[in-house]
Amino acid sequence: MDNTEELLKEIDKVEFKDYVPEALDYLPHNVVTKLKEKHLSITAAESLTSGMFQSTLTQVPGASQVFSGGFVTYSDDVKSQFLGIDPKLIEKYTVVSGPVAEAMARFSAKVVKSDIGVGLTGVAGPDALEGNPVGTVFIGAFNQSSNKLEVKEFHFSGDRNSIRLKSTLAAFALVEEII
Repeated sequence: MDNTEELLKEIDKVEFKDYVPEALDYLPHNVVTKLKEKHLSITAAESLTSGMFQSTLTQVPGASQVFSGGFVTYSDDVKSQFLGIDPKLIEKYTVVSGPVAEAMARFSAKVVKSDIGVGLTGVAGPDALEGNPVGTVFIGAFNQSSNKLEVKEFHFSGDRNSIRLKSTLAAFALVEEII
């Protein structure tokens, strides 16, 4: 996708509340369609979005052809236990970091044996976490088949649910870029 950066800026500007704006509702559908066309599978490990990415993905008809399951890894211990992320990585960089988002993406794909893994970690609020202000988000998207990796840092505005929705849509934009 050539306009990923513009799309990510658009996602950040939109006022979200409790729904995905109609203007951006196409993203999950595009991703599922492209995954099916290329016979690729996807999984995710989510922290701040606590399953919202996977839930949004499975709202698309035909998602079961590309998605078999994933993880909600809210605590550091569960990230290590379920995904195999080295606790020293989390200790070194903090849980809200690019290296942890990358590890979540890579390890989720490895564990589920999916072509694509997505990792979402950050601070949805209402309080800061480990020195990171509310709205700080890191998303990793990894395509094992092509060895493409995108890890991006975001500073989203809005309330807790808006930050989670923006994170979810940004993850779809990054996945579309690496397909």
